[in-house]
Amino acid sequence: MAADVFIPKLGQTVEEVVIVNWLVKDGDQVEQGQEILEVETDKAVFPIEAMGKGTIHIGPYNVGDTIPVLQVVAIIGKKNDTFEDAAVETTEAAGEKAPKAQPKAAPSGSQAPPSPSPSETPYKVFASPRARKLAAHNNLDLGNITPTGYGGIRIVERDIAAFLEAAPKATPVARNMAAAGHLDLHQVTGTGASGKVTKSDVLRHLSGPFETGTSSTPIIDLPDMPVRDQIPLTGIRGKIVQRMSMSAQTTSRVTLFMETDATELVVMRNRLKERAADEWGFSPGYNDFLALIAARALREFPYMNARFTPEAIELLVPVNIGMAVDTERGLVVPVIRNADQKSLREFGEEFRSLVEQARSGRISPDHLSGGTFTITNLGIYDVTAFTPVINLPEAAILGVGAIVQRPAAYQDEIALRYITELSLVFDHRIVDGAPAARFLQFIKDMIEEPYLWLTGS
Repeated sequence: MAADVFIPKLGQTVEEVVIVNWLVKDGDQVEQGQEILEVETDKAVFPIEAMGKGTIHIGPYNVGDTIPVLQVVAIIGKKNDTFEDAAVETTEAAGEKAPKAQPKAAPSGSQAPPSPSPSETPYKVFASPRARKLAAHNNLDLGNITPTGYGGIRIVERDIAAFLEAAPKATPVARNMAAAGHLDLHQVTGTGASGKVTKSDVLRHLSGPFETGTSSTPIIDLPDMPVRDQIPLTGIRGKIVQRMSMSAQTTSRVTLFMETDATELVVMRNRLKERAADEWGFSPGYNDFLALIAARALREFPYMNARFTPEAIELLVPVNIGMAVDTERGLVVPVIRNADQKSLREFGEEFRSLVEQARSGRISPDHLSGGTFTITNLGIYDVTAFTPVINLPEAAILGVGAIVQRPAAYQDEIALRYITELSLVFDHRIVDGAPAARFLQFIKDMIEEPYLWLTGS
């Protein structure tokens, strides 16, 4: 019997992946455990191993395709097997056993699991390859389809056909425009005769306000000009677009700027660099100090270690610091959990390990989630001040500018001091301006007098 090759769960928050590279060709002989495919989550690339020995038959999935987790993408069996036959065999038959990758079964004596609701993401439903192909051809959201295969948990081709039969009436021009705009006509209210969807209905829907999570995007009248290259909005870049847009649309952002004298922090770091390099194997950087200072501040001001939910503002127990890191693949934010409980050395070791994993593209998705507060430092690029975007669902993000030596007032005199600019962007729905200012002022005090922080004062 052929063995399925499916996309495994690559972390608690990963629902889909992008195919980066097939490492074998259709019809190749493979060994169990052999790497046959590379896939990209929103932040890293992972190899997929063969789950059996034999001839591999690859499904209709190409490099660049977005695939839901648990989707079967190939089979490994005999030379004369075919993926299509194995993938759809007995799908239409009732009473068959569920596929290997399936939701939890219903308790004994109960009915079959309910079909996914239309509000759920389509990547949580199961569908046969033929059903997915037909749905994609007609720009259908699988989350809107009621499954009937495998006891009501898998969408099959007949489900798509039934859905299309009940599809809204539309003019040929409206259908073509909807297809070009990747718009499901079920989302459009028709104003034509007998409720038929017209060209103006589609235009009005596509040019409306952008809504995260919908298949529609606004139409922009772009002038015709030569294009050097295109960056597909998939993988990391697609996820950045989605998250940044969502953050900008859903949060009530306020930014506080605060100039800080970092001279004592610079002196302390310089004194520690050589000794730490010998004993620890690395020299602590400003990010290490800033992260632990922020962790101390979050412990002192727990209302900043919070998140917004539709029901309530939740003050969180763990202090998990996300540190924004620039990589060739894009911006990633490794999370150091329980940062307030770590020493400078412990934090530095874990942070450097995660940065190395992130820049090699092999970091686990679980190390990129669960943050409660984020720090982003653009000082290395000589940026003095900026307004970062809140990393949802967190309450705030701290931006750190370059540490610049310049004349400043110090003890009633003018002296050369190391000055940096801090920018705290916070969600005003969660915290007000004065409490946020007190939090930022605490961070400023710890930077200006780091010995107090080290001694626990």
